[in-house]
Amino acid sequence: MSKGILIVDDAAFMRMMIKDVLTKNGLQVVGEAENGAKAIEKYKELQPNLVIMDITMPEVDGIQAVKEIKKIDANAKVIMCSAMGQQAMVIEAIQAGARDFIVKPFQADRVIEAVRKVLG
Repeated sequence: MSKGILIVDDAAFMRMMIKDVLTKNGLQVVGEAENGAKAIEKYKELQPNLVIMDITMPEVDGIQAVKEIKKIDANAKVIMCSAMGQQAMVIEAIQAGARDFIVKPFQADRVIEAVRKVLG
């Protein structure tokens, strides 16, 4: 488990909050991206164990980014973040290859539970 987690969200404070939760629980964050296009680039560069990605972002959204990342690495592990009331988008993201999802505003224990479940 030397590689870590890539956090993707267009809101810097959300990335910071997620990073804080992960690092306090002994997990390593290897990179951050502010949109789906950057997420795809960073995934190629860093090859993280896990990506935690927002669904709604400018340029390339989370669903499109999941599809692209899955083309690069069929075994990619992605957890989606979504606001309340985005069930249809969450379903679409799961169908695109996301392994789990976290609803915003999220509880720290739910984030860790999802990460541990997906990383096994």
